[in-house]
Amino acid sequence: MGTTLIVECPSCGGLLMAAEDQKTRTCPYCGKKIDVRRANRLAAAEDPFTASDILRELKSKKGFPKAKKG
Repeated sequence: MGTTLIVECPSCGGLLMAAEDQKTRTCPYCGKKIDVRRANRLAAAEDPFTASDILRELKSKKGFPKAKKG
């Protein structure tokens, strides 16, 4: 399993996780397609579980809303 990144959506500023080798990801907040390779990388973790903990902490510090469902 590779590195999991925490990146920032350039459109809305939402924070999300992406695999290091992933090229694009859709933002769960605004629905825009993000080029993961060019996105602002805020953190990286060895596994998705650790990345999830980091992401949760970053979101709580910045007061981000929860992602849209569906």
